[in-house]
Amino acid sequence: MRLNMRGFKITTRDGQDINFEFYLDVAPITSEAFQSILPFTRIFNHARISGQEIWIDNVPQLDIIQENASIFTEPGEVVFGPTKPSRTKTANCFGIYYGEGRGLDACNIFAKVVEEDKQKLVDLGNDIWKNGSQELTLSLID
Repeated sequence: MRLNMRGFKITTRDGQDINFEFYLDVAPITSEAFQSILPFTRIFNHARISGQEIWIDNVPQLDIIQENASIFTEPGEVVFGPTKPSRTKTANCFGIYYGEGRGLDACNIFAKVVEEDKQKLVDLGNDIWKNGSQELTLSLID
């Protein structure tokens, strides 16, 4: 079901788009599964423990294995908690690191913000950190 394997975007409440590219070489299963649940809108929170991350735990469910999984991420990377193995503490959690961070358990790292949108992502993360949760819409890149 290869709809659009380029990537996805976040649209903020003020209509700004932030684009992300899939890691097709190391996380093709997660990338394809994630695009199948797009579009969706959720209220994103700021992480308390894992660092400079915005996240949700009510993402549409994906039944995926571990793939390119780690607790260590780079700023701008996107993670999804696999449901297998079942012991995973982050199952069906979705997060976007806008700066330094470290996950609570291994998540699939499957995308990264495009270079020209890095500052927009940092600004969004800081806004959610300072001003509270925000509704965001995720959809495929046109």
